[in-house]
Amino acid sequence: MPKSKRLLELMLTVNRKRKFTVKQLAQEFGVSTRTILRDLQELSELGVPLYSEVGPHGGYQVLKERILPPIAFTEEEAVAIFFAIHALRHYSSLPFAAEASSALKKFYQFMPQDVRDRIEQMRNRVDFITPTRQASSPYLPVLLDAAILQNVLRIDYESKDKRAARHIQPIGIYTRNGLWYCRAYSFQNDDIRVFRCDRIHSAVPSDTKPRDLWHMHLGNSPSNHVEEQEQLVLLTELTKTGVQACEAEPGLVAQLHIREDGTGWLEGSIAKRDVLYFAKFFIGVGKDVTVKHPPELLDCMKSYLSELSSHYSFS
Repeated sequence: MPKSKRLLELMLTVNRKRKFTVKQLAQEFGVSTRTILRDLQELSELGVPLYSEVGPHGGYQVLKERILPPIAFTEEEAVAIFFAIHALRHYSSLPFAAEASSALKKFYQFMPQDVRDRIEQMRNRVDFITPTRQASSPYLPVLLDAAILQNVLRIDYESKDKRAARHIQPIGIYTRNGLWYCRAYSFQNDDIRVFRCDRIHSAVPSDTKPRDLWHMHLGNSPSNHVEEQEQLVLLTELTKTGVQACEAEPGLVAQLHIREDGTGWLEGSIAKRDVLYFAKFFIGVGKDVTVKHPPELLDCMKSYLSELSSHYSFS
């Protein structure tokens, strides 16, 4: 086997095994232990984070921050990945900010000059805009790790009404309109709730026993148990522009129906406690939505509009 091919396969092998001895690798590759030692030295110089342990149970380990084997990308794939990472610059907080920046530099550094020139031409011609927020969410990595490992955290959380300690078991984190949210099981509420990550002032491991929530993830867990809340029947009519506005609202997408001409309607239900939120949303949509039901929503919209009128002293 050529040396270059052996080094590549050796890199794949040590990344997979994580812990091994020189003798084991020598037997697997059919070479001497001296040859394997030289190969491991070359891999270490190339950046593979190897750690050796002495003693009867010693050997080699790949450290946590291992590197991946070489991956061949087409020019189009490389450009797509570059701009996917480049778009993250709009976020003030990321769960992997340093890693994203490092990956972007590596991509750019090792690209051929003609591909770099193409990227420079594209930089100001394509972008993925998201609102720039001043709010900081420093505990995103902690929340993400807890969601992956299904650990319980004790957080210091500031809601609209008060600031208090909460015990939560994160299910996942997601971003929307430039803000980060954590969907989690709340032990205080015995329910699935959504927490604004920028309102979390601290997040530390908790001694609380975790619930069995391995089956839950962002794709199948509700933001809260709607079946336990009082529901109101929702029915609205939408223009084309109204349809587009509702497509951007996750809480309404499942209830959105679109006609062939682009107009549509909403038919479903909303939680009674969310009436004010949807009243403000539909007021923002303006004449492109006509709310027909429920009356509680219509009354809330009228009341809120009256408050706005008084606030600005309109006659």
